[in-house]
Amino acid sequence: MLGKSGKVAVIGAGLVGSSCAYSMINQSICREIMMVDRTYDRAVAQALDFSHCMDFTHNRTKVYAGMYADCGNMDVIILTAGANPKPGQTRLDILEEAESIAKDIVVPIMNSGFNGIFVVAANPVDIVTYMVWKLSGLPREHVIGTGTSIDSSRLKTLLSEVFSIDPRSVHGYALGEHGESQFVAWSHVTIGGKPIMHIMDQHKERFKHLDLEDIARKTKDAGWEIFTRKGSTQFGIGNALAHITRSILNDEHKIIAVSAILDGEYEQHNVCVGVPAIIGGNGIQEIIELNLDATEREKFNSSCEILSGNINRLTLV
Repeated sequence: MLGKSGKVAVIGAGLVGSSCAYSMINQSICREIMMVDRTYDRAVAQALDFSHCMDFTHNRTKVYAGMYADCGNMDVIILTAGANPKPGQTRLDILEEAESIAKDIVVPIMNSGFNGIFVVAANPVDIVTYMVWKLSGLPREHVIGTGTSIDSSRLKTLLSEVFSIDPRSVHGYALGEHGESQFVAWSHVTIGGKPIMHIMDQHKERFKHLDLEDIARKTKDAGWEIFTRKGSTQFGIGNALAHITRSILNDEHKIIAVSAILDGEYEQHNVCVGVPAIIGGNGIQEIIELNLDATEREKFNSSCEILSGNINRLTLV
């Protein structure tokens, strides 16, 4: 396990970065948080605002503003700075702008001597995670994207409403691209340990109106619904980032659906895509290969093909 001092840098002091930092402060996840933003005054202001939380939290987290050159001794760098899609665009439509931003950020961070773990949320997150891996030169297990972690959480929330249970009693994953080609691996969705297909088969009358395709569509579109109504998503993804970071710093070995670079897993190579993985002190400890059915395998391969095609558009490869 990498030596951990509990230091985290959040790159981007906007809505997502600030929501992530706020979650980490309230959960006492780390000892220090350094806020970095292209507008230094905003980073200073956010750090000052966060410092006023400490009288009301269980543990004090030191929060301050910094710059890329100060990232050398960080354990984890959380990358939230990036481009936002305009109305009518998909996440993949902002690829060129995202590549330019990633270059401007990752290169000076690596010049600072950073040798920790990147956690990436900037969209299109699967491809930006791949960019960070290539630009940083770090091992693939040290570069993690939020991937379908937030989509899997949205899936559990939707199902919890149908079955009137706590979302944490639902287990299952959205896989593939964090975007239009994602899908739900229904063959692995369980409620209280019981496969959802079995529940629906045993209680046909009770759940006759449950449309799994509609649930999958709502899972995929949930982020867009929030985005079109208020212009951003922030709290769910902020907490997802905090959740992943806590598993790294505490070496928790949680299984989380994240963007991971595949090298033979699922018979895929040189692509970054949302899959369940064990997250611990060394980043991605292991990628979990689910036994997908034929339809799910086809959807997974199709999603990887879309991501690979866009990766090939990058100038850094």
